[in-house]
Parts: sequence; C-alpha cells; structure tokens
Amino acid sequence: MSFDLDARIRKVPDFPKPGILFYDITSILLDPEAFSYCIERMVERYKDRPVNAVAAVESRGFLFAAPFAHRMGLPLVLVRKKGKLPGKTRARRFQLEYGEDVIEVHEADVHEGQRILLVDDLVATGGTLKAAAELLVECGAEVEEIFCVIGLPFLKFREYLAGIPVTTLIDYEHE
Repeated sequence: MSFDLDARIRKVPDFPKPGILFYDITSILLDPEAFSYCIERMVERYKDRPVNAVAAVESRGFLFAAPFAHRMGLPLVLVRKKGKLPGKTRARRFQLEYGEDVIEVHEADVHEGQRILLVDDLVATGGTLKAAAELLVECGAEVEEIFCVIGLPFLKFREYLAGIPVTTLIDYEHE
C-alpha cells in the first residue's frame, strides 16, 4: 500500500528549544486515514507474531498501542512516569539529555515469560525505550520488539537498543 505518511507529520522547527526539529504525531491523530494507516501497518506486522501483550510508553505511545491492543485482543501494560500508578510498582531511573527521569509499571501487570511488544510514538536516542525494556525484563517478561511510528536513526537508537529489534513506519535521517 502506497501512503505518504511524511506528508501527514507536522514538522515544528525550534521546538522544544532552538535547533531542534520536532516531529509532531498529533497531525496523524487529526487525520483518520493516517491514523488508520499506522494501526493497520501494526496489525499486518504483528498478527502472526508470538506477542501476547503490548506495553506502551507514556503518553503518546498509549495513542497507538491502545487501538492496536484492542484490535489484537491483547492486554495493554502502561509504562508511566513516576507517581502516576496507584498500585505496587517497579521503577527504573534513566538518563535524559539534560537530567534524568523515572518510569514505573504495575508489578501485577507483567507476567513471567510474557512476550511483549513495546510501543511508543517516536524513537530518538532510545533512552526511554531502553529503560522501559529493562523494566519489563526485570519483571520477568521478554521484549520481542519495539515499534514506533517515527524513527530518528541519525541519533543512533539502533546501536543503543542493540539486541532488541526496532520497527518504525518512517525514518528521518537528519533534522
């Protein structure tokens, strides 16, 4: 299927700071055809794969993972920022470009031997996704693959996430 996803992605220069080109997926959400395209590509890719749960990174990852998990009849595990989950959680601290952050998952939501597809909207350096994958593995799951709508391979996320297959619908080779 030929579809111009690039034309549906808004590019915002100098956001969130000067010199950064921000790839905004909200324009995909405004376009039902583009949003449907993304979900259908996910279904095509993973319909015959040995995945039995989907984990989504807060918050834009939820937007793509939830309809996909629903379509596939799979449980959806939320990977959230610290302090957002009310139950017993497990946490992972990780480095950001300018500081650090913490993500958490409900311990009861991840099961030993579960084969998880990890979803986010965009992968840049891979720091958040690596922390999420490590957290899921620490809880006993296997991360089968990472899926993102947008990839920025010039930031070397594949090297940083070595050992975990990463699939993207569209890659941008430079800002």
